[in-house]
Amino acid sequence: MTPIIGAYIADAYLGRYWTFTISSLIYVMGMILLTIVVSIKSFKPSCSNGTCNDGSKLPIAMFYGSLYIIALGAGGTKPNISTLGADQFDEFDAHEKELKVSFFNWWMFCAFLGSLFATLGLVYIQENLGWGLGYGIPTAGLILSLMVFYLGTPIYRHKPKNIKSPASDIVKVVFTTIANWKLEVPTESRQFHEVQPQYSITNGQTQENKPSIFRFLDKAIIQEGSSRLPCTEAQVEKTKQICGMILIWLVLLIPSIIWAQINTLFVKQGTTLDRHIGTHFQVPAASLGSFVTLSMLITVPFYDRYFVPLMRTKTGNPRGITLLQRLGIGCIIQITAIAVAYFVEMQRMHVIRMYHVTEKNGLVPMSIFWLLPQYALIGVADVFNSIGLLEFFYDQSPHDLQSLGTTFFTSSIGVGNFMNSLLVTLIDKMIGKNGGKSWIGNNLNDCHLDYYYLFLFVLAIFNMGAFWWASSVYVYKKEATMVQKDVNYAQMDEKIVDA
Repeated sequence: MTPIIGAYIADAYLGRYWTFTISSLIYVMGMILLTIVVSIKSFKPSCSNGTCNDGSKLPIAMFYGSLYIIALGAGGTKPNISTLGADQFDEFDAHEKELKVSFFNWWMFCAFLGSLFATLGLVYIQENLGWGLGYGIPTAGLILSLMVFYLGTPIYRHKPKNIKSPASDIVKVVFTTIANWKLEVPTESRQFHEVQPQYSITNGQTQENKPSIFRFLDKAIIQEGSSRLPCTEAQVEKTKQICGMILIWLVLLIPSIIWAQINTLFVKQGTTLDRHIGTHFQVPAASLGSFVTLSMLITVPFYDRYFVPLMRTKTGNPRGITLLQRLGIGCIIQITAIAVAYFVEMQRMHVIRMYHVTEKNGLVPMSIFWLLPQYALIGVADVFNSIGLLEFFYDQSPHDLQSLGTTFFTSSIGVGNFMNSLLVTLIDKMIGKNGGKSWIGNNLNDCHLDYYYLFLFVLAIFNMGAFWWASSVYVYKKEATMVQKDVNYAQMDEKIVDA
């Protein structure tokens, strides 16, 4: 939840740079404290015969305190650093605008690379060389990266700070619409009520004539007969845009539930399989998640360097395909991944019946590498889905709400994980209530995990229909292409520090 708070503070008060700066210092404090706590030998609980005492309350309090400090720091860094990076591209420069298309691809590529190092390198260091070194390395890396970031301060481009809370416009439109609910919207053309000049016009690819399903918000513009001051058309359009983003966010929760399987049921599935490579080495079931990252790292350069230019020549779209088409392709690949997971589970169940492996910790004589295709497909889908989602919510957010818009991306992942846990719990209770065999019990060798995967597959198919409908009614944000004649272009390119 903290990125929502951090994004709002950036959009409404401090700006992205200063919100990131303050939050990064908090983040560093949390990492340093965490490293200290796990490094001090006197803080470690004493153990005998495999049983450890609870230890003193001070290191426990410091340990959890450091985690909450990190969470607080992450709230201001995660939604603002990628947004600040995207702000460095001038939307009024054709070359920079083309480069911006690739930004989020390579941004996430670097994030995936860091994730791969963490899951393969840092985990090994923590378990074999010590937790102090395991947390000390990323702490030092964080400090070094911030030093590099601050070296670039003089050349960064900054969006001007808002003089008022940007969310207040949306609240005003909603309440005015409710107050004017019984009034009819005039059919004649409406005019802007802004006092400031408009700095941009729109190109011909913005679906200007496409009606919005949120036309009822036009009631907020009504002047005659209204008990409230009318809203401007710009305020209403901003609210419509946020409502459209919420609609897309809702139909992408099911893909987030499918993504959650890589850290939950896919891992649980792997623990029952033969994980040996040779005679001595066992593959940790959770380490298969690195194949998601690897498939992403392979797919991102292919997507950016080959797929986008190829599609650009066919469609004329600078992105190759539209943002929603990218998300739709990701959803289709995810559906394929969960279908593969279903058939692999069917094979696992067949082997269980063949060898009569029904005990809780029984090893199913089937290689864990049977799970690789579903992991790899989820990784490929994420290149379309996760990166596309981050770019979509940044690109489609109103200019004064882009940090807050980015939190749509992080919140969809969080809510997807929560919904997955809730779904598993509800299904387990409903199936087990009448004495039926659990789909997802403690003993996965005596369950019907295949039924759950089939359920997710059917759910994803229906959700694909909902996504298609939401995409067909969605109206893209009007895209700035040039400035008005009475506005100096040099003034638009000026680097305004949000201080």
